[in-house]
Amino acid sequence: MITIIAVLSRYMIIIMGAIYTLSCFTIFRPSNADRQNILLNRQLKKLFIFHFFCYLVLYLRTEDNKTNILWFYLAQVIFIVVVQLLYRFIYPSSSRLITNNMCFLLALGFTILTRLNYDLAVKQYIIVCACVLISAIVPYLIGTKKGFGKYYWFYGAVGFLLLVSVFIIGARKNGAVNWIKIGPIMLQPSEFVKILFIFFIASMLARSNEFRNIVMTTAFAAAHVIVLVLEKDLGGALLFFIVYLVMLLVATGKKLYFFLGLLLGAIAAVIAYYLFTHVQTRVAAWLDPWSIIDGGGNQIAQSLFAIGTGGWFGLGLSEGMPYKIPVVVSDFIFSAIAEELGTLFALFLLLICVSCFVSFVDIAMQNRVMVYKLLALGFGVCYIFQVFLSVGGVTKFIPSTGVTLPLVSYGGSSVASSILVFSIIQGLYMKAHKVENSNHKSRIEKKRS
Repeated sequence: MITIIAVLSRYMIIIMGAIYTLSCFTIFRPSNADRQNILLNRQLKKLFIFHFFCYLVLYLRTEDNKTNILWFYLAQVIFIVVVQLLYRFIYPSSSRLITNNMCFLLALGFTILTRLNYDLAVKQYIIVCACVLISAIVPYLIGTKKGFGKYYWFYGAVGFLLLVSVFIIGARKNGAVNWIKIGPIMLQPSEFVKILFIFFIASMLARSNEFRNIVMTTAFAAAHVIVLVLEKDLGGALLFFIVYLVMLLVATGKKLYFFLGLLLGAIAAVIAYYLFTHVQTRVAAWLDPWSIIDGGGNQIAQSLFAIGTGGWFGLGLSEGMPYKIPVVVSDFIFSAIAEELGTLFALFLLLICVSCFVSFVDIAMQNRVMVYKLLALGFGVCYIFQVFLSVGGVTKFIPSTGVTLPLVSYGGSSVASSILVFSIIQGLYMKAHKVENSNHKSRIEKKRS
């Protein structure tokens, strides 16, 4: 009986994932506010149904600590309800689609982490709750306060100092010296610096498009990238680099800057290959992991085994062997999802991430003030390119960069910065719609007069 329920639940998980994913895009269709709220409420119901079947399978498949699984599931339900109420009543003009997507990705992350390591899942849950509580003020600050573009050098200086702090109090992890250890807590400064970096770039480029200002901005952005390279955090360096190029292209409209930047970046990548042995190892593992499966190619080889074994519909939660993949809870969590929930569900997950990116870009287009437009665009590019680096690395599409999947992978710094980004985006959404509503009221008053 348990086996039958588990098998049926596996397909229900895929079906709910498919329906939820479809709703992420149908909501963008033009409709009135009441119709959109109905669609968003239905989407939220699909989230709860998906979450229920995931933990039903975990409960049935777990021999020990069934009570812990049950209580942890209920704690997550309470968390999702609280987040929904927070944004619905305190920030009624916020984007419910972004809130739903954030909750879905977090719920998926909790589910997979519970399956992989219950203690880490609980730890991640506590971190997420604290971060959501702390960042609850962020949409208000972004949505109501003005003058964020004035403090460009503050963003740049604080971010850069935080980035270089690892050379003084840093700790080595996975071949890179980009962590800070404070007692039992390990923090990755670059996860928070990328937020300050985007604020700095947006403020500088919104200030002026003069060549002198662009040179200063580029030099300071290059300094961030160079520091990340010296820390051997090449994934972070590539992320900062691409975000800057896209923001520069949009701000100036000059394709020459963009393609010249890509050329210089390609040259820098070749130099980095010859300078760093761990980069050579990752490239070798990317080209032919099977030839060095007992060494540097083991991680990507196990990842490909897991994805291939799962097939289209997955083996089912707790039925695979994702623990064979090194660092599966963080860098390679997408492989675990593909193995146990299936390639179809993995594709749905990617489409949900794309819908988040589309929402971010839509907010950028709605904001008429350049600094806010660039902020939304910068965070959108940062988010989707991080997804690309994470998924591309575990599927052998690109060399592994050690980048986490936002809101899903385990990691305090990663999930904290991602929640902060989503909170900032909510504030930018509120700001855009506040201006839009004001303009709409002005047009109505003019017609009446």
